Amino acid sequence: MRTSSKEEVLHEQDMLADEEIEARVRNLLYSNMISGKRGSFHYHYTKPSPDTYPYQYFWDTCFHVFILLAMDEVDMAKKHMRSLFRMQAPDGFVGHMSYWKRRWPARITDIFQLRPKDVLQIYKPHMSALVQPPLAAQAVLRIYQHAPDQQFLNEMLPRLKAYYNWLQLNRDFEGEGLLSIISPYESGLDWKASYDPVLQYNKGQAGPQLFWKVLQVDAHNFIRNYNLPAIYRSNKFIVKDAAFNTFYVQNLEALAKLCTLAGDQDADIYRLQAEKTGNSILKYMYDEADAAFYDLAGHNFRKLKVKTGTIFFPVVLRQVPNAICKRVLHRHLQQQNGFHVPYPIPSLAVDEYAFNPDESLYIWRGPTWVMFNWFMHGHLLDIEYTQEAQELLLSIKRLITQSGLREYYDPFTGAGHGAQNFTWSGLVMDMIKRQQQADTGSEI
Repeated sequence: MRTSSKEEVLHEQDMLADEEIEARVRNLLYSNMISGKRGSFHYHYTKPSPDTYPYQYFWDTCFHVFILLAMDEVDMAKKHMRSLFRMQAPDGFVGHMSYWKRRWPARITDIFQLRPKDVLQIYKPHMSALVQPPLAAQAVLRIYQHAPDQQFLNEMLPRLKAYYNWLQLNRDFEGEGLLSIISPYESGLDWKASYDPVLQYNKGQAGPQLFWKVLQVDAHNFIRNYNLPAIYRSNKFIVKDAAFNTFYVQNLEALAKLCTLAGDQDADIYRLQAEKTGNSILKYMYDEADAAFYDLAGHNFRKLKVKTGTIFFPVVLRQVPNAICKRVLHRHLQQQNGFHVPYPIPSLAVDEYAFNPDESLYIWRGPTWVMFNWFMHGHLLDIEYTQEAQELLLSIKRLITQSGLREYYDPFTGAGHGAQNFTWSGLVMDMIKRQQQADTGSEI
């Protein structure tokens, strides 16, 4: 990556101070918070944005926990996690969206993301039938590490175990340790370009035809009553996403740590699961020629060779040899092969056919999201790539100074796009906190 020039250093002096960024993030989270009671359910969550995303989302809630903890809001973080698991099904399932105060989907087509029986009960609080990246164990572990609370740990651990057991039993279809998603919406990266081949969409730039193809996937699952064995057999959309499975490994390891802290004997079970999944990521997803980790499609684990921003993600795993980690980072992050933009990290390489940096309904196909920088920043600090980590943080500070807390940004101009007052950009607070801890040598 480029070294800082005098012009960039001067630009850094013009950025918002960390204290001002924190004040804006804190105000945003509290402005977007919702709490109340529906029937026997007490809920408390933060809307990712006031209008565009008004519900409680699974991985968004975990992001909010990381942000809240960076601002020492421990009690509020606990309330968010309790609310996330409030409607957990008896078998451990937790949906990617919890409908509390506003119970109708934002788009009428999202009704296909519900089980048919829940459509009939839509006037009551309910969950979607989809999942999202499983960051919950990391969120609870962070809370405990920030302020040890054995009662909270004992309360959440059985729920977490049931949830991760559900994932392993219901989404590891082949027994290789890799979880499959059954809808593009489950990865949290809704219109990710690597899914285009699975959807048989070859137009590059997204348009209405892509929307209908994704809608057909959800309708297909809905018609089958979200019967997972039947959905798997049909092979309409069975994808093993590199980011989703990386998060899964990290959270299995976090769950093992929580078990140890609670004196639970299942710790080794989750460590072994993490080891198995990490090894399968390396075996099936890594492409030696491209030095990239690709998503996989179908029953035969076909590599989806599209360079999205998640080709880096598995380098954080201990199952991936250091030589491979360095090769991936050198090829795509340090040399910026396909990712060379003024405001990294773009969600899709600039030389990909589908690349579009502009504002669009079809997100994750070019713009820069804070989440990518946040994820890689922590790992780069861990492996002492201090310059690269610092540049990712400075890039986000510049974006927020210039364009505010937005959903995503133009990777060339820094213009803010998508939802306004978007909470994910508050992940910069966790980046700032981790940077300060790395600079002072204190532990996270």
